[in-house]
Amino acid sequence: MGDISWVWVLLKVFIIVVCGIGGYFITAQVSYFSPFSWAPFVGALLGGIIATIVIALENIFRRLPLKRILGGTLGLILGLFIARLIGGSFTGLQNPTVQVSIYVILCCLFGYIGTVLGSARFAELMTGFPWFGKSSFKGGGIPKILDTSVLIDGRVVDVVEAGFLEGPLVVPDFVIHELQHIADSQDQLRRAKGRRGLDIMKRLQESKQVETRIERHPIKDSTDVDTKLVALAIRLQGKIITNDSNLAKVAEVNGIQVLNMHRLAHAMRPVVMPGEVLRLQILREGREQGQGIAYLEDGTMVVVENASKYLGKEVEVSVTSVLQTPVGRMVFTALKTSDDGRQH
Repeated sequence: MGDISWVWVLLKVFIIVVCGIGGYFITAQVSYFSPFSWAPFVGALLGGIIATIVIALENIFRRLPLKRILGGTLGLILGLFIARLIGGSFTGLQNPTVQVSIYVILCCLFGYIGTVLGSARFAELMTGFPWFGKSSFKGGGIPKILDTSVLIDGRVVDVVEAGFLEGPLVVPDFVIHELQHIADSQDQLRRAKGRRGLDIMKRLQESKQVETRIERHPIKDSTDVDTKLVALAIRLQGKIITNDSNLAKVAEVNGIQVLNMHRLAHAMRPVVMPGEVLRLQILREGREQGQGIAYLEDGTMVVVENASKYLGKEVEVSVTSVLQTPVGRMVFTALKTSDDGRQH
């Protein structure tokens, strides 16, 4: 890897030198600059600067999908061609400076418009050609990239089997490696999480409802996992499925849509209305005197007034209020009593 990196560095230096030499000779051949002995050196400097700027944009070009690069290039060519046609109508002007200025302005405007429209709409233009830009996935669709936290969580399998999540699902190879590393941990809890993640991955691969594949990602090992996931999502033009709030923020900043399992679970919680009657088991005592604590099936905590004496028993309760807190939802209830004042 070290030898390859040095080859790339030498290649970049060579390109800068060649562009600098080219700028020198071009400026030297222009008669307008012949009175100025320093002009060729300025041309060499400008050539080197332009080459350096282009090389510095390498990382941006790497992240852009091929469709956008090709569409932007064709759009630029078309825009410059239109600018050339329109600029031809100004050849009758006597002032050459005005002619050149108008032509430069037209090239900038139509070149920019062509690049933007070409990169944004090229995929739509090519929909009439099924051989072009065909998805490498069997069923097409937008790829959903799974991170480590979602595989360890495991609920994604239930969502897939319920038919609420369409493929294709993509699991990067570096996520598999991270799960293997966790599964080999000396800590028993971490080891169990890693093995669970690998089991979930196997179940997804065996599922007939969705296509799941492992994606080989050619990014340096020194890059952190979140950066790799974002780069892969940009390259595949896909979405990221995660439970990691930090990764979700980074992805959203980069314009990537995020599917969060925690948000989905929160949205699917049953609605509990004041006055509704529930049957719950009192599991422990509450903070206040006489309170009992129970839980709904989704884990929502329920506070039951005057229920501490029914610890371990099932009781009927009536919902009095629902409180939404930053960490979740709390339901406050009271024991439901019959007409004779006894609890059911």
